[in-house]
Amino acid sequence: MISLFHKKQTWRWFSPRVKTRNFTIIGGLVIVVLTIVVLVAVSQLDVIREYFSRASGKPADLTINTKAVLGPLPRPWRHLAQGGEGHDWRLQPLAGQVKAIKPAYIRIDHLYDFYDIVQGTPGNLSFDFSKLDPLLDDILATGAKPYIALSYMPPAISAGDIVAKPQRWQDWQLVVQKTVEHISGTKGISEVYYEVWNEPDLFGGWKYYGDKNYLTLYTYAVKGAQNARGVKPFKIGGPGITALYKNWFDALAKHAIANNLRYDFFSWHRYTTNLNQYPKDIGDVYAWIQQYPQLEPTLEFHITEWGHDSENHTGYDGRYGAAHTVAGAIKMTGLVQKAFVFEIQDGKDPQGQAHWGRWGLFTHQDAGAQAKPRYYALQMLDSLGDQRLEVSGEGYWVKALAARDNQGNTQVVVVNYDAYAKHSENVPITFTNIQPGKYLLKTQLLNGQAQEQQVATTAAILKTQLVMPVNTVAKVELSSLNNPEPIATPRPILPDQDAGQAKHQPYPTAQPINLSGEQSSTSPYGSAGATQSTQDNKSETINQQPSPIRIY
Repeated sequence: MISLFHKKQTWRWFSPRVKTRNFTIIGGLVIVVLTIVVLVAVSQLDVIREYFSRASGKPADLTINTKAVLGPLPRPWRHLAQGGEGHDWRLQPLAGQVKAIKPAYIRIDHLYDFYDIVQGTPGNLSFDFSKLDPLLDDILATGAKPYIALSYMPPAISAGDIVAKPQRWQDWQLVVQKTVEHISGTKGISEVYYEVWNEPDLFGGWKYYGDKNYLTLYTYAVKGAQNARGVKPFKIGGPGITALYKNWFDALAKHAIANNLRYDFFSWHRYTTNLNQYPKDIGDVYAWIQQYPQLEPTLEFHITEWGHDSENHTGYDGRYGAAHTVAGAIKMTGLVQKAFVFEIQDGKDPQGQAHWGRWGLFTHQDAGAQAKPRYYALQMLDSLGDQRLEVSGEGYWVKALAARDNQGNTQVVVVNYDAYAKHSENVPITFTNIQPGKYLLKTQLLNGQAQEQQVATTAAILKTQLVMPVNTVAKVELSSLNNPEPIATPRPILPDQDAGQAKHQPYPTAQPINLSGEQSSTSPYGSAGATQSTQDNKSETINQQPSPIRIY
């Protein structure tokens, strides 16, 4: 009986009906497993792409065409933002240093919870801008104009905390009207930008639908701005979301068109170590706007906060942050209309440290308001001349931006940015279409190290090499000298002993530029694998796998 039973069970397993059922179950399990694998792969697509990109990452071989002027040099980095670090924060102590980097706009948020503008009760409000005015004057003193984030909800009209809805929407409308009338009217500041809220998807959990609807918040803000009287030209938009989301873009575009609302700019934030995300964002948003021909001719696109991490990160205090800032700015040049570096100054560390990974270009006032490398990086970028020149040969890690100044000097800012803080590189730099003659080649690093050398050429090309340790920024300038006496001559024609023919060196090669202070066992001026000192590495350690962005 037992053997017959087992035979029966075996027969049942292989019967056509059971086989079909079992194969169906197995097939379903396979599909589930494959689906999970695909979902995991998609969620890690950036990591996978980064892995293969690094593995095949090509080194740079830069060529600057000194005659190929592309037009005026765009400067998207000339915009700064300040977060909610303190109710009594003033720009005035830093005004001279901030003015030196020539900001065009300075963005401030926490307008209504920090500056005590709105008093009274719903339906019975009064307004006092005396606490805000000194900060507006500070901004103007730097040569910049204000970019105002209309946030957060004034406690006097809120139905809850500072990120809640107002008790009456008419009060929110009036608050915005009076704000625009004061800044663009009483203060007489033209071309102010008003951004409706700051990160609504995070601060307050606003949606573009439902009971707590950002579109309602935007509608009443625009109505208030349109009701403002006696004002100079201004612009209004939003939403300043935590990243670029198509559903938000579509919702606001459709709402503005359907309700005939003013809509001058669309804004978002972008914190990422992936430099390619910046041009991807712009490519995406320019593709999306094609669906809205009513908005396309005039709608501007702004990144109103950007950096490598939305959380505190040690990189903000050192050359990692400087390299990211320069590389990110280069990737955005010519693409982004406005990109706001976040932020100007650190808040105060609860533990009393001067450097605590905060986002500022400067440490807190109590820590001496010391400028960080990111500040000097912006200063170096902005020292470029006004005529943008063509640059080719960028690599995976090394990016460059070139310009010609009013004296005819050729300048190039070069950055070696590696999110994993590993890669160093020797960068060939070739200047083409130059006049034969004598030149001064100057190179400078952010830390003040500098080098000069004189070279001469009878050709229209000059080549040098720049040793760049990981996460460093340098500026190279080629300027003509009038002295006709040669300082250096091109390499002569040398016999090729193997072929029995003459070999010609077509261009002079300047001495390699090494400002790193490092030595290599294979070269007197360093190698592509050169690294920082052990102590420097200890203070500049970056996680090998950048953590996912989290917004606070």
